[in-house]
Amino acid sequence: MSPAPAARARRPAAPAPARKPRPAPAPSPRPEPARPPRRRGRRLLGLAIQGAIFGLLGLFLVLLWFCWDLPRVDGIPAASRRPSVTLVSADGAMLATQGDLYGEAVRLKDLPPYLPAALIAVEDRRFRRHWGLDPLGMARAALANWRAGEVVQGGSTLTQQLAKNLFLSTERTTRRKVQEALLALWLERRFSKNQLLEIYLNRVYLGAGAFGVDAAARLFFGVPAKRVNLWQAAMLAGLPKAPSRLNPRASPDLAVSRASEVLEAMVATGAITRTQMEGELGRMHLPQPASRQAGWFADWALEDLAETFPGNADLLLRATLNARLQAGVEARLEALLAGPGARAGVGQGAVVVLEAATGAVRAMAGGRDFHASQFNRATSARRQPGSAFKPFVFLAALEKGMRPEDEVSDAPLTLGGWSPGNGAWRPRGEISLEEALAQSVNTAAVRVLFRGGGPKAAADVARRLGLDGRFPRDASIALGTGEVTLLDLTAAYAAFANGGMRVTPFSIAGASATGASLPVPRPAPQRVVAPADAAAMRRMLEAVVRSGTGRAAAAAGRSVAGKTGTTQDFRDAWFVGFTGTGNVIGVWLGNDDGRPMDSITGGSLPARLFREIAEMGL
Repeated sequence: MSPAPAARARRPAAPAPARKPRPAPAPSPRPEPARPPRRRGRRLLGLAIQGAIFGLLGLFLVLLWFCWDLPRVDGIPAASRRPSVTLVSADGAMLATQGDLYGEAVRLKDLPPYLPAALIAVEDRRFRRHWGLDPLGMARAALANWRAGEVVQGGSTLTQQLAKNLFLSTERTTRRKVQEALLALWLERRFSKNQLLEIYLNRVYLGAGAFGVDAAARLFFGVPAKRVNLWQAAMLAGLPKAPSRLNPRASPDLAVSRASEVLEAMVATGAITRTQMEGELGRMHLPQPASRQAGWFADWALEDLAETFPGNADLLLRATLNARLQAGVEARLEALLAGPGARAGVGQGAVVVLEAATGAVRAMAGGRDFHASQFNRATSARRQPGSAFKPFVFLAALEKGMRPEDEVSDAPLTLGGWSPGNGAWRPRGEISLEEALAQSVNTAAVRVLFRGGGPKAAADVARRLGLDGRFPRDASIALGTGEVTLLDLTAAYAAFANGGMRVTPFSIAGASATGASLPVPRPAPQRVVAPADAAAMRRMLEAVVRSGTGRAAAAAGRSVAGKTGTTQDFRDAWFVGFTGTGNVIGVWLGNDDGRPMDSITGGSLPARLFREIAEMGL
C-alpha cells in the first residue's frame, strides 16, 4: 500500500472578534416611602414659628432703637419759656417784643366755635375720626406731592404735630417721624379729642414770639382769643403752616392770603357757607402798623435791659416814642431821599426828635430802611458835625464875658500854615458874634474860639452839655472836625432850648411787671449853662434861621432856632434846631461810605427836612 498522502498544513483559523460584555442592568431605585402629611405640616409650622419669633425679635429691636431716647411721657411737660418784653409806644401801639409771649390758657367751650373749626378744616379734617395716625391722609398727601413734584401737603395729624411740639425737635429724620407716631398714639390713648385740641391751641407757635391763640390774638389783633371774629380766627388757624413767614407782623399780604385759603377750607368742610366766606373776605383788613421803621428806636430802647430791669418777670414797657410823629418822620425822610436827595447823591439820612425839657425821644429814624440795614445812624454813626459844633465855641466865649453884639474880625487868618476858608463870604472887617454865627464865618469862629479859652475850653463846654466825642486839640475844633453822633448833638442843643439844663436822652417812660409798676431809672435834668447865657445862645440861633445860613428851616408862624453844618467836600450835612413846641430836631444827611454829595449843605435839604417835621405840629 502506498503511504498516505501527507497531510496539508492548515492555516490557523482567525480568532472570532471579542464581544463587548453587556453592562449589567442598573438596579432600579427603590421607591421612597411618602411622608405622612402630618410630619410635613409640623415642619412648615415650625418654620413659621421660627420666622415669627425672629420677626418679632427684629421688630422689638427696631422699636427699641426708635424708643431708646424717647422723652418721658408721664404727662404734658410744662412750657419752657423766656421772659417776655413788650414795648409799646406812648399811645399804646405795639413797637417790639422779645422773649416768648403766652396769653391766658383758653378752654374749648370759651372760644368761638369757628376757631377750632378753622384749625381742623385746614390742618386735619379727619381729626375726630382717626386714632392719632391717619393712613388715608398720608396717602392723599403722598399722591398730591407726587403729582406736584414737590412737598405741597403734609400727612401729619394734629396729634402728631402736638407730639412734635411737646416732646421732640424739629429735625426731619425717619427716627423723629417714628417717635412722633408713637407719641401720637400715646396722646390719643391718654387724652380726649377736646383735651388734645385745647392743648394744641394753647401751645402752638404762631409767629412773632407768640405761643397759643390767646397770645397771638392779643399781639396781632389787640383782642383776646375769646373775642376774635371769623376772619381773625381763620388767620390764626393758617399760621401753624409757616408762623415766622405768614404772621401779620412779618407779612400782612401773606397772612391775608393764607386766611383766605382757610376760609375756603371751612366752606369745603361745611363749617361755614360760601356767603359767610365772601362776607369775611370783604371785612378782612389788617391796620397799618403805627410805624414801619421804628426798629432802630426799639433796638436802642431795649439795650442793656437786663441791667435796668433785673429779674425774670414779663415786662411791659411804655416808650416815649410818638407813633404818629415817628410815621411822619419816616415818610418825609424817605420822600426827600427818593426825590431831591437821589438827584444830589444823598444815600442815607437820620432824624432824632427829642423833648427839650426832659430828654424823652419822641421819634428816631436811624436810616432809610430798617429792613435793609439795621445800623442806627442816629446813635452809632460818628461823623464830623461841621459848623453845627460852633454854638459850643460861641457859648465858651459868652461864659468868658462876651455878648452877642460884641464884634470880631472876619478877615483872613493863618495859623501855623493852616488858613480856614470862608466860602463865598466876603470879609467886612468887623462883625458881631451874632452875625458871625448866623453866617457861619469860619475865620471869625476861630477868633471866637481863642477868646473863649481855646480848643480845650470849647471841648469842655461840649462835654458839659452831654456831647461825648473825640475832639481835636487845635483850632480846627472851631470848624467841627471832631466826631459826634446825631443823638448826642441833638440832646446837647436841648440846653439852648430849655434855659440851660442838660438832659440825657431816654426811651422808656414807664414799666410794669405782672401788673405792678416798676421804677424807671432816669437822670434828672441838671443846670449846666447860666440862664442868661442860654438865652443869648437862643437869640443867636434864631438869627441863623431868620437871616443866616438856616433860612430854609423857617416855619410859618413859629419861632425857630438852629444851626447848619457842612463838612469838607459835602460829605456830611446837618441841621439841628428847635421851635416853640419844645422839641429839638436833629437831621443828618450823607452816605455811609463818606462819598461826597452834590453841593448839599446843612442849609439846603437838612434845613428843609427840619421845617417839614416842625410843621407837623406834633
